Amino acid sequence: MCPKPEKLNQYFLLCSIFTALDLIKNVKVQAIIGPENSMQTNFVIDLGNKSQVPILSFSATTPSLTSSTKTPYFFRGITNDSSQVGAITALIQAFGWREAVPIYVDNEFGQGVIPYLTDALHAIETRVPYRSVISPMASDDQIVEELYKLMTMQTRVFIVHMLPSLGSRIFAKAKQIGMMEEGFVWIVTDGLADFFDTFEQSVIDSMQGVLGVRPNVPRTKKLESFRVRWKRKFQQENPDIVDAKLNIFGLLAYDVTVALAMAVEKSGVGNFKFDKQITNNVSTDLEAIGVSENGPNLVKALSSTRFRGLTGDYSFVDGQLQSLAFQIVNMNGYGTRGIGFWTPEKKVLMKKLMNSSTSNNNNSALKPNLGPIIWPGDSVSVPKGWEIPTNQKKLQIGVPMKGGFSDFVKVKFDTETNKPTVTGYCIDVFEAVMKTLPYAVTYEYIPFALPNGTSAGVFNITIVVMNLFVNYAQKFDAVVGDTTIVAHRSRNVDFTLPYTESGVSMIVPIKDNKKKNAWVFLKPLTWDLWVTSACFFVFIGFVVWVLEHRINEDFRGPVEYQVGTSFWFSFSTMVFSQRERVISNLGRFVVIVWYFVVLILTQSYTASLTSHLTVQQLKPTITDFHELIKRGENVGYLQGSFVSGILKRLGFNENKLIEYNSPEECDGLFKKGSAKGGIAAAFDEVPYMRLFIGQYCSKYTMTEPTFKTAGFGFVFPLHSPLVPDVSRAILNVTESEKMKEIEDAYFKKHASCPDSSTLVSSNSLGLNSFWGLFLIAGIAAILALIIFMVIFVYEHRNVLKKSDPRTSIWTRIRVLSRIFISRDLSAHTFKDKSSIGVTDHELSPIIHHYPASPSSYSHHTDFALHEEQGTPSTENNYSNPNLNDQATQQIVHVIQIPDPNPEI
Repeated sequence: MCPKPEKLNQYFLLCSIFTALDLIKNVKVQAIIGPENSMQTNFVIDLGNKSQVPILSFSATTPSLTSSTKTPYFFRGITNDSSQVGAITALIQAFGWREAVPIYVDNEFGQGVIPYLTDALHAIETRVPYRSVISPMASDDQIVEELYKLMTMQTRVFIVHMLPSLGSRIFAKAKQIGMMEEGFVWIVTDGLADFFDTFEQSVIDSMQGVLGVRPNVPRTKKLESFRVRWKRKFQQENPDIVDAKLNIFGLLAYDVTVALAMAVEKSGVGNFKFDKQITNNVSTDLEAIGVSENGPNLVKALSSTRFRGLTGDYSFVDGQLQSLAFQIVNMNGYGTRGIGFWTPEKKVLMKKLMNSSTSNNNNSALKPNLGPIIWPGDSVSVPKGWEIPTNQKKLQIGVPMKGGFSDFVKVKFDTETNKPTVTGYCIDVFEAVMKTLPYAVTYEYIPFALPNGTSAGVFNITIVVMNLFVNYAQKFDAVVGDTTIVAHRSRNVDFTLPYTESGVSMIVPIKDNKKKNAWVFLKPLTWDLWVTSACFFVFIGFVVWVLEHRINEDFRGPVEYQVGTSFWFSFSTMVFSQRERVISNLGRFVVIVWYFVVLILTQSYTASLTSHLTVQQLKPTITDFHELIKRGENVGYLQGSFVSGILKRLGFNENKLIEYNSPEECDGLFKKGSAKGGIAAAFDEVPYMRLFIGQYCSKYTMTEPTFKTAGFGFVFPLHSPLVPDVSRAILNVTESEKMKEIEDAYFKKHASCPDSSTLVSSNSLGLNSFWGLFLIAGIAAILALIIFMVIFVYEHRNVLKKSDPRTSIWTRIRVLSRIFISRDLSAHTFKDKSSIGVTDHELSPIIHHYPASPSSYSHHTDFALHEEQGTPSTENNYSNPNLNDQATQQIVHVIQIPDPNPEI
């Protein structure tokens, strides 16, 4: 018999232990299916390990029970509670809830899953502000008291983990006090969800809108057939019970029994004995327990057993049933309705359960892919997960007080009532954001001030964090002011998205640069572009001379005249005033391309020079902060700002940093100048600089570079549920016309302010901007040269042929070069003159002392040398009478009438 302790739960615990001991010791069982709950199972497992008798449970779900090394003889035929944590957190994450409160029973069943649940919630950045622990023996009054405590908190998302006996009472009281209305979220674990189909209608009515997570049991013909047979048999044995339903525990009990039967068949039935006899008949004698010889074989057979059971694929891995898919159900109307599934493999919510091989890339844990949900209060709108607590009137918004840039935040106290009035740019933005929220939020401003209404000191975010959120015991729900988002600050508070421009910039005075540099005309182009342009002018002049000098009288004459003409022609293309004609087609091709390059180059130069002569009339005194460091100039920054740290990291000496507290004070420091204790430049965040420029636009300007920061943001305590909604509202405001109206009201420049574009220094044009043009011109010129030389060599190819072995190649090249520098009388420009006559130089006898082909001295070649080009060399003393006679005859044939005026 079981001993009779004072408490009922102790009775069931001790009874299960003594029953298991009696079965092992006296009945000599080879395996035990049970016990019913985790607490009982924990003690029975030790008996199984000692006697090597496998213990199989289909209802003990506490995660701590399973350990393949400490409990090798324990097999859990049900998924443990920790496996459903993934499905619960997927729901929380999918709907964007930032806080959740677990409500669980105060026993081993309730406490076992909580560490896993809280860790999983923290992993998705969901805060657990409170844990509600309820005794299994709690009275109705104690339950109501705990529920009222939950109502006074902001959180409206509750995760319930308990059995139906206590859970049904919780929901009945929650409905009674108004916690099952719109705005609440209730999620229950399988401890309650597994019994949804067996609840009475009164319990179902109190749980309308609840979401449940439970193992999914696939509907198969085998399962439906089993349910029919079980119900028929059950009604035969229990005729007084009408409409009995089989829950998942009955299905799991059947599957675990089948698994054990299959394992017994595998291990054999002829070795069911203990290796140690019972020494006496006392069933509680622990020392007399024998050891089952078939236990290890049975454990091995159970570990390898696999089959398709009523609940799906059934197999053990390290003594634990493989995790099933979980079904998400919604209590609505007269029962439950499935809205989706979650699987351990995919870890995402889905409307339909898919096999592991099916691709499901469209689903995401961040997007709820579920069926329609009816929330508490018959609402179809997703609850935001939090509300303003019933015991708190308004959100307390801390407002730092400081002097100086009061356009951002300004606090005035009424002299009679001492009531603060808060205005400014940051306040206007905050109020516009709060109006954009999809729900009403009431708040009041609490200035960060001393009791007498004066500022509590220099504003610093560290002070805000420590004093507003720590020392004041969470007195403030948010801080609104000109607070910059910086990385190290986010460790202590949560920031919203920024609502201003980001960055730290430099402001310097503007100087009037009316006295221009004498060499300002050189500034539009960089030195490499100047050099490249000059080289190309010379190169193009040379190319045109090569292409034109044989056929164009404008490019002939003495050497110095030809050189001067070529340069004159090339450089005069800058103004398109060249007087020389270009006759050859190749020359025209080169010149047209060069005209295109020169046109672009001169237009760009003109525009750049104009910019230098006009833009630089308002020039920043300093454009590079390195110059400030070199000179040892004083620089300013706003008092209490983090900018001082940036300046020190940039290399500024600490004694060169000067604080200012207002735009007027900053202007005064600029007027004094660095030499007299003032400043040469000021560094601050872009919003402050914009405000300063708006007041003193004609005197100062912002220059590059801008050091990146995240901009101004609103400050909230860590994990505040307001942060996501406020951030989304900030995006809506900044993208609307409302933000422009607010900025114009505070940052709009005076009408007398010059355009900001005139305050930017012009940069010189470099070779990088024009190398493509020069490449085109160069390719065109070189291509024309190649074509010309190929044609020229081809026409005079006989000069290079070795008709006489005594003539060297260098002699032939010299002959070809002399032909190159002479006129081409076959050109159309000389044909008219050939019908009239040639110069008297061309009438003089010509004596040749080098070989030449007849074609070389035909009417295609004028080989007469002029005074400025020299005479033929006779150093080789070579002559060919036949060739000379033939050449003479051809040359004489050309001569008709002498010209009294020799041509140049």
